[in-house]
Amino acid sequence: MANSINTNAGALIALQNLNATSRDLSVTQNRVNTGMKVSSAKDNGAIFAIATGQRAEMGALDAVKQSIQRGQSVVDVALAAGDVITKALEEQKSLAVAIQSSVAGSAQETAYLADFNALGNEITKALGGANFDGVNLFSAGSATNNLVVQTGTAAGDTFTVHAVAGTATTVATATGSIARAGATAAAVDTAISGFAAKLGSLGTNSKSLERQLTFTSKIQDAVEVGIGNLVDADLAKESAKLTALQTKQQLGVQALSIANQSSSVLLGLFR
Repeated sequence: MANSINTNAGALIALQNLNATSRDLSVTQNRVNTGMKVSSAKDNGAIFAIATGQRAEMGALDAVKQSIQRGQSVVDVALAAGDVITKALEEQKSLAVAIQSSVAGSAQETAYLADFNALGNEITKALGGANFDGVNLFSAGSATNNLVVQTGTAAGDTFTVHAVAGTATTVATATGSIARAGATAAAVDTAISGFAAKLGSLGTNSKSLERQLTFTSKIQDAVEVGIGNLVDADLAKESAKLTALQTKQQLGVQALSIANQSSSVLLGLFR
């Protein structure tokens, strides 16, 4: 190549190499700063699109977990009320035996019946108070009181906890006075067996919701790890690369400086 003061090919090549090094250094510095190898669509459009979709899935799974946790709370409140009601029914059975053993019309029978009916009123209040966020699984009605829990991100991913209203006998939910004839151990036993069966169903539902919550948490963790595998930078690798590029940049600056001095060397030919 001819020596020329108009065209400095060496400087042009050195400048191209220096610019390339600066671009690589900028990319590496961004990865070190953000901890991500794909932080925008400009880095890798396909991977960025996949990661964005999975982040949206993560947000949807958060909503699923909230739905399951709400469902758990509704069932837990019902079970807590159920424990109170079960204890009251057990006391009612003892009182029923005492009532039937007492003399009809006696003061003793009157006292036992008063206690028996007081427990019935407590049961009614417990059934009515088993409310969480506007849902009461003991409310009177039909399927409109069922609790539908979202257990997945698809529209059909639901779990239904059926309401248990209407399962206790008059003895269990008495709001008025029950006479001696109705306050029998057999009547209370019927209430206990029916109510216990429904509490067992609620307990099974509670375990199912717990398993669903555990599963959703594991899926969410797996998705989070998957996103990290796609977009997270290997900081040990990027750190080593950063040092190498910084050194390369310094050498590039020196090479450009040397190339720029080549024109001044030509001045010696005219001395």
